[in-house]
Amino acid sequence: MQAYLDDTSFMIKKILKKYFGYDKFRPMQEEVIKSILNGKDGMVIMPTGGGKSLCYQIPAIAMNGIGVVISPLIALMKDQVEALQSNGINANYLNSTQTTQEQNEIIQELESNKIKLLYVSPEKLASREFNYLLSRLNINLFAIDEAHCISVWGHDFRPEYTKMRYIKKQYPNTPVIALTATADPLTQKDIMEQLNIEGAKMYQSSFNRSNLSLTVAPGQERFKSILNYIRQRPNQSGIIYCLSRNSTEKLAEKLRKIGINAGYYHAGLSTEERAARQDDFISDRVPIICATIAFGMGIDKSNVRWVIHYNLPKNIESYYQEIGRAGRDGLNSDTLLFYSYADVLVHKKFIEESSMKEILTAKLNRIQEYCQAKICRRKILLSYFGENLEEDCGNCDVCKNPPNVFDGTTIVQKALSAIIRLEQKVPARTVIDVLRGSNRYEILKNNYHKIKTYGVGKDISYNDWQQYITQMLHYGFISIAYDNGNALKITEKAMEVLKSSKEVDLISLHELTQSTAQNKAKDKLVLGGKEELFEQLRKLRSKIAYRRNTKPYMIFSDNSLKQMAEEEPTTQFEMLMISGVGEYKYEEFGEEFINCIIEFKQKAIKANQNTANSFKLSYEYYQQGFSLEQICKMRNMDQITIVSHLASMLEKGKQVDIYDFVDPLELSRIDNALKMNEGKADAKKIYIYMNEDIEFYKIRICISYLKTMQMQYC
Repeated sequence: MQAYLDDTSFMIKKILKKYFGYDKFRPMQEEVIKSILNGKDGMVIMPTGGGKSLCYQIPAIAMNGIGVVISPLIALMKDQVEALQSNGINANYLNSTQTTQEQNEIIQELESNKIKLLYVSPEKLASREFNYLLSRLNINLFAIDEAHCISVWGHDFRPEYTKMRYIKKQYPNTPVIALTATADPLTQKDIMEQLNIEGAKMYQSSFNRSNLSLTVAPGQERFKSILNYIRQRPNQSGIIYCLSRNSTEKLAEKLRKIGINAGYYHAGLSTEERAARQDDFISDRVPIICATIAFGMGIDKSNVRWVIHYNLPKNIESYYQEIGRAGRDGLNSDTLLFYSYADVLVHKKFIEESSMKEILTAKLNRIQEYCQAKICRRKILLSYFGENLEEDCGNCDVCKNPPNVFDGTTIVQKALSAIIRLEQKVPARTVIDVLRGSNRYEILKNNYHKIKTYGVGKDISYNDWQQYITQMLHYGFISIAYDNGNALKITEKAMEVLKSSKEVDLISLHELTQSTAQNKAKDKLVLGGKEELFEQLRKLRSKIAYRRNTKPYMIFSDNSLKQMAEEEPTTQFEMLMISGVGEYKYEEFGEEFINCIIEFKQKAIKANQNTANSFKLSYEYYQQGFSLEQICKMRNMDQITIVSHLASMLEKGKQVDIYDFVDPLELSRIDNALKMNEGKADAKKIYIYMNEDIEFYKIRICISYLKTMQMQYC
């Protein structure tokens, strides 16, 4: 048995490297794949960018027969098929965009076992003609992508998905795998029941997308904030989600008028227009798209660097899935949500027209609480999906601007005790009434006034209790049973507080301020001065994509280009060590990227030589006794540039008299400023710290002088 498992591990890892270019699996992928290879059904919950697709693509390739993938959108299945084909995998789709002749050719390939993965829509799957085709094929698995669409509890219910219930009955021995990025526990349970796979093993990886920064800001002056946001992120691709079609058009037009290349997308456009605009975005021809949620599951683009919500999403599931479209390649990316009560009122108006008012209102309340909260935002998101984060994330606006806290252990214990004594059967309002000793009719009628915790929280106002219970919800101490009258339930984490008196910090309610701080974006993609090579590789990728009429990210992801820029591979062996470079892709265009890197390195060597010569020439003039002003005039350069040359030569051990540039008092002041700034040798920061009293070029050369003196004494 062990030998079989070892053989299986070797086989699937070989497929992973050969076709996808990765050396190792992400968490849970290998376990899911082996389970499918053993004929088991599965329910996979992985965040966007977590690698769900490989969970069914690799077993479909490994096994005899054809893997059938049910995908909700034509654009999405088209992109997924193109990505597979770009990796050398024979995949295709059947949908209404194809001619009869095209479909017949694909059917012939299916019947000849030439296709490993077939993508279809749920409507196609349910058709009698297609079912007859399936009966003639050797199907090795069924994968239901975006499986939350089958549940009325999910955030994007689609009635056509319910037609898939027959799969397990008709193909009892074929593994069925349901996959989604966003499903709370109630939705997860419903998915398995709807697909008749109640016995399937649940695979739930962490929802924590730590590479995404989370920021919520007030809805005032949104356009000004967006403009600053984009300008701080040049050459980056992003999505701005808007609530209405009109908003997408107006916002895109305003951005274009000031020279920002932005497009718009909504369901009011024709099929052809939507396809063209999506293709422009995915192909990087239009880097910024203003869109409604219609621009949703069809986005399979790995290098989206930021997502902005111009309006409040309708629930946390939608919000989490939409921000998940940023940073799918694992690189650091940013998210910004604008919050205003006006957006809440718009959503409430839509809810009034729904037959599911109670649950939709409850979920709207949760996203509203998320925006207003002053605890780590990532903790709130993870808690919503049943996951606990012990430490603050450090990558959200609250963590970067932490509020005041106090020891709220006793308050939390009182609330938890009340929930337990109320048998976890009542909503928050009733719990608060009991804590405050209310004489409301319902309380007296149900004898709630006789329980031990009745009135123990009468010193806390109703509104404050609401806030504290909301914080407990965000911390993961309680959950809401939406299918049971919104009753509050306690979690295992809560029992630790009750049994061990574990200290709990609560946010001080009367000192809350809405933080509008937006950290300036940093170039997080490539470190160590390799940005120029990264841009050269990106341009080459776009050139190849245009030549092949495909999407740039299907050539190589930003993450692969980042590694190439950092490691500068110049041989086949070195290039195949780059994550995302498989054998097929190397054969197709690996040498072009190697040649680009070699050419860049040769230019860099020449540039360094020129720079060294330039530094040397400035130093030679200095040695000959020319003044700083004379050298600047002779070289047609400013003071800062010449002094930087001399400072660099000083650091290399050349003789430079520091008192040619500063007097002893200035040197002493700069030395003290450095010490006050913990020795951080940042000339600009020291210049600002000293209120710009001493000229910048003097600070620059003094730092080099003090650095060399320190090295001599060490």
